[in-house]
Amino acid sequence: MGKFTLLDCRLFAPGADLSGASNKIEITSEIEDKDATNYRSNGWKEFLGGLGSAEISGEGQWEAGDPGKVDDTSWTDLGGTGPYTVCPTDSVVGALAYFTNGLRADYTVGDAVGELAPWSGTVKSNWPLVRGQIAHPPGLARTTTGTGTALNLGAIPAGKRLYAALHVLSTAGTTPSLTARIESAAAAGFTSPTTRLTFAAATGPGGQILRGDGTAVTDSYFRVAWATAGTTPSFMFAVSLGIR
Repeated sequence: MGKFTLLDCRLFAPGADLSGASNKIEITSEIEDKDATNYRSNGWKEFLGGLGSAEISGEGQWEAGDPGKVDDTSWTDLGGTGPYTVCPTDSVVGALAYFTNGLRADYTVGDAVGELAPWSGTVKSNWPLVRGQIAHPPGLARTTTGTGTALNLGAIPAGKRLYAALHVLSTAGTTPSLTARIESAAAAGFTSPTTRLTFAAATGPGGQILRGDGTAVTDSYFRVAWATAGTTPSFMFAVSLGIR
């Protein structure tokens, strides 16, 4: 990916797509620098890495009156934790995505008379910030059981983990239920897939995030698969995958 202008960033809160109400999204990630200077440091300061942290901040135009609007979801999520995914360019399958499990730490609304009503908020990480890809796009309704596109994320070395975030943005039908899982395989054809992570059944909008246990995985290809249940169910959801 070369240089580009920020025109189509995407921001997914646990169960809402806030992209259309956002005009600024920032991601920061840092490691504390701990001074380890000693008499054998040859006259130069010496540092070791300490605790890591990440933060996602956003702002934009205030909206309310629906669970998917920024005011409704911000009040629901404030003080709670869940998955947050940011895409710099788009949210098609394979698009670059940054995501984490974070605390919705603050929420601000309001401005001077005559100004377009704004909002701003911050998410502080509880897990590492993961650089990955979109495995399922948000704008494609699913009504039956199926599988997504294979992504070549590469093998997972020992000590690294597979991370996956699920954002269920809308549900329809009678007693709808969506159970998503992450599968891996040695080849893109997925002739012998292995389930690596399984999300809890989702019956309404919301978010979940999972990670592996640090065991090495030799498979290079990963995809999302899902099972639907209920009467005429329909789901809009986004999934991000990554290794860290």
